[in-house]
Amino acid sequence: MIRLDPRSPLVIDTREVGRRPGTMRKVHRTVAAPAGLGTDVIGVPEGSELELDLRLEAVMEGVLVSGTARGRVRGECVRCLDTVDGDVEADVQELYAYPGRTPAGEEDDEVRELEDELIDLEPALYDTLVPALPFQPLCRDDCPGLCSECGARLADDPGHGHARADPRWADLARLQGPVQGTMTEHGGRDPRRVPDPEES
Repeated sequence: MIRLDPRSPLVIDTREVGRRPGTMRKVHRTVAAPAGLGTDVIGVPEGSELELDLRLEAVMEGVLVSGTARGRVRGECVRCLDTVDGDVEADVQELYAYPGRTPAGEEDDEVRELEDELIDLEPALYDTLVPALPFQPLCRDDCPGLCSECGARLADDPGHGHARADPRWADLARLQGPVQGTMTEHGGRDPRRVPDPEES
């Protein structure tokens, strides 16, 4: 088992809180976001600032951590793949049990424990912030996305389109072939047209 490093900004020493139920301590920290704090399309960039406003309260079973976590997020619009920037804020509430004091009705693997009076906040941040991220981030609510034919970003060209021939006329178009010339309004050949050698 890897021991927690008390010097890590995501590790909190609870000895100042003590074990008397009702005692409380407030913690405000700005920490670097750990890696992997997000999904495939959006997340908190590794190393960016996370603001933690927390309250540590001693209860019968252990230490209850509550408060908020805030940070900046970056990702891709699921429609046009443009960059999406924004903020995320989520409520943190996690019980860290004293060893051997798992609350009744809870499984041991469902409850986080204090380790040498230390709390590791990193797993709680994943459980709190990742579900708060948008499942399908958009650069704007009415993003039209990309052209399905050429991949052009439709928001940059609202009139974008492609001329399509009606497939029902495809056989007729092949039979017709190219037009050899134009007719005058009186029905004769246009003298300005270059004569076709086969007409002579």
